[in-house]
Amino acid sequence: MYTLYYHPYSQHARRVISLLEEAGLDYHLKKVQMDKGEHHSDAFLALNPNHQIPVLLDGDLVLTESNAILRYLANKHQLNQWYPDTPVERAQVDQWLDWNQCRLATPVVQIVMNQVFLGEKGDLAAIEKGLQALPELWAILARHLDGRAYLTGAEPRLADLSIASNLVQLGLAQIVPESPVIQEWYQRVLTLKGVQKSLPQALVA
Repeated sequence: MYTLYYHPYSQHARRVISLLEEAGLDYHLKKVQMDKGEHHSDAFLALNPNHQIPVLLDGDLVLTESNAILRYLANKHQLNQWYPDTPVERAQVDQWLDWNQCRLATPVVQIVMNQVFLGEKGDLAAIEKGLQALPELWAILARHLDGRAYLTGAEPRLADLSIASNLVQLGLAQIVPESPVIQEWYQRVLTLKGVQKSLPQALVA
């Protein structure tokens, strides 16, 4: 059984939970009390010196970085429907996993951390910088999704779980992409049972 260190409001942890649920893998959740600074404790830093979640334990293996965890689980359990084993299809999934982490993740953190979680202590300049970055990113995503049910084809892949988790996070700040193409894709991903199971209770209708 896997152990996943998580927090319900971590989009990075939720994407891993989504895959664990979709694949029917046994796992145990261990909540990290981030509001109490547990992610900076000596015990947690021994697992992840980056003081971030999620962390996956698989026997003696300690694995960090959410997209790396997704790839590991897919490889180990041959979840080819989520992470195809052909070079072209796999590269396409990897491309969008990396786009999510390199492009979309930063403005999501800038906006949600400062506007939602830090409240009056939030950095207004960081929020504005994040907001200014979104239109270009939505345009890129909408152009790619036009004519596609999911990011890399007719079925959802790891990249869909990863990017959708960031859209859920933006929803905490009441931000929803205006593009109908993105909204239609997003609603399809939200219907997945694993994604539904990953949502914090406050977000479950």
